[in-house]
Amino acid sequence: MEIHESGEDYLETILMLENRMGYVRAIDIATEMGYSKPTISIAMRRLRENGFIDVDERRDIHLTETGREVAERMYERHVLLTEILKSLGVDSETAMREACKIEHDISTDTFSRIKSYYEAHLSEEPKHR
Repeated sequence: MEIHESGEDYLETILMLENRMGYVRAIDIATEMGYSKPTISIAMRRLRENGFIDVDERRDIHLTETGREVAERMYERHVLLTEILKSLGVDSETAMREACKIEHDISTDTFSRIKSYYEAHLSEEPKHR
């Protein structure tokens, strides 16, 4: 299943809301992302039709296994890229905004190499002698 950048953003938002609140409804996504309820309804219908989410009888939105994989991948990229940008001196707000742009465009291989480099060289606390 192919997913576009906006779909990745929706799935990542669903994951973050689920982690924060324990449940997710369309209105929560609309509020979080600053979109209208009709816009979210259309997007959720597409995500449901493509097997990324399920909606239960209470209208709670749940990530499918495939949706969760995409959401977790995007969230990991977002967090790590934000951290790297901040470590370079970029202010938090700009780092978060620009990490969101970068996370969608880099390949899996490139991200893996960035992550390995970060873990090997930048994430360690200074060692005291």
